[in-house]
Amino acid sequence: MRSRFAGMLTGAGLLLTLAGGTQAAEVTMNLGWATPLESTYGDLAVKFEELAEKYSEGSVDVKLRCCAQIATEDDAFKALQLGTVDAYFISQNNVSPHWPMMDVFVLPYIFQNSDHLVKVANGPVGDRIREQIKADTGVHLLTFGGPSYRDFFNSKRPINTIEDMAGLKIRVPKNEVMLATFEAFGAEPVPLAWSETPTALQTGTIDGGDNGTSVIREMKFFEFAENLVVLDHFAGFAPVFASDRFMGKLDDAQRDAVLRAAADAGAYHTALKLEEIESIRSWLSTEGGMAMTRPERGPFIAAAQQVQQDFAARRGEAFTELVNAIQEVAE
Repeated sequence: MRSRFAGMLTGAGLLLTLAGGTQAAEVTMNLGWATPLESTYGDLAVKFEELAEKYSEGSVDVKLRCCAQIATEDDAFKALQLGTVDAYFISQNNVSPHWPMMDVFVLPYIFQNSDHLVKVANGPVGDRIREQIKADTGVHLLTFGGPSYRDFFNSKRPINTIEDMAGLKIRVPKNEVMLATFEAFGAEPVPLAWSETPTALQTGTIDGGDNGTSVIREMKFFEFAENLVVLDHFAGFAPVFASDRFMGKLDDAQRDAVLRAAADAGAYHTALKLEEIESIRSWLSTEGGMAMTRPERGPFIAAAQQVQQDFAARRGEAFTELVNAIQEVAE
């Protein structure tokens, strides 16, 4: 009798063990970015956190790490490759030094408009970028996020023609395409890390720069540069990347939850960004006190086309194929 009872306990314990084994272990994801919590990256991060935790039934715990708490944007990609950072927002121009093919998204005027940009990100070209960057670097591109434009600002003078760009000292990320673009526009580009930019602008080391429209407001650059110039010369996204080390911690259900959350949060963010670009420009030119100009783009586009041709010739066949694929989507 005693032996039978002991066997029943053993069997019950085995069932409990098996039942417990079906529950996914909780995984923490530290998601970082360089700007404040209340920013365009923050909007996407908060939505992703909500959905990832919902879809994983709480087994993926997303911790939001704004303001360069866990890395700067300049060194985050390498940290993702090493696995010392779980996930991070990195603009495409800061990916290019580690994966040069990303420069196809940095080329000036490569996108005709926001619709073109969204079609590229959500179509075969976007899928090709995701697959290739994972194969080449081991880093996972979770979502492109919503579209944005880099607006130009400076403390010296309004820009009404391309000739007005002459001699302006413009902060540019350490990206070859962006350096070449501002040289083609007639300015004097100064390669500078993002972390050094606010101080350089305040002290007059640089005359201006360009950033996503929302970032100009979030970082209060309007307090130091009163001239806002809308060129739509660089268009881009709010990409979220994850390390292979982090993705390897997930079981199949958690991985599906994270990818689904990234896709849905990206769609949410796209709708949000399409609505807000012009409203932020309006805010900057009224409450922000900036003088906004919209120069004739013909000369800027002509200069940009030469930059596109130069880089296509320099980077080779695979790069040129991607450029052509992006342009075909617009047709």
